[in-house]
Amino acid sequence: MRKTFFILSILIISGFFLTALSTPPSTTVGHSYNKITADASVFADTLSWKLLGRIQYEKKPSKDYPEGVMYPKINSTLKTKNKKPIVMSGFIIPIDNKNYALSKNVFASCFFCGQAGPETIMGIKFKDPSIRLKTDQYVTLKGTFRYNDNDVDDWIYHIENAVIVKGD
Repeated sequence: MRKTFFILSILIISGFFLTALSTPPSTTVGHSYNKITADASVFADTLSWKLLGRIQYEKKPSKDYPEGVMYPKINSTLKTKNKKPIVMSGFIIPIDNKNYALSKNVFASCFFCGQAGPETIMGIKFKDPSIRLKTDQYVTLKGTFRYNDNDVDDWIYHIENAVIVKGD
């Protein structure tokens, strides 16, 4: 009986000791746990798919489409982000051997499959053009946002000089 009590006491004390060691202090400002939290917030998305989805279209004739084609009307919030740094997350969609797009949805329900509109995808121009990614790889990119409201044969949204900050 004493032996059982002794072993049980040691296990309980060991549990308290291990718990105390694994709990990060919450009040120490310079502690590494706080630095990790601060660094993670640096890569929070600064642009959302919801904001990109707030778009309207206007039918206008063009040189190639005299009967008219739907041109995007970019909202004022997005216009202020043009040519500014952004952070954006999404799924990788390979376009060919060298080019990729960032999608709100996985490949099976992306814009090309008829499951979503052109506002759910962004063209990507990587800072390092030799980068190779997999279909549906979820990444967070940092780069320069650019919108296109005059060339219907191009993406509406672009992220240029892109680098992967998460999901590599």
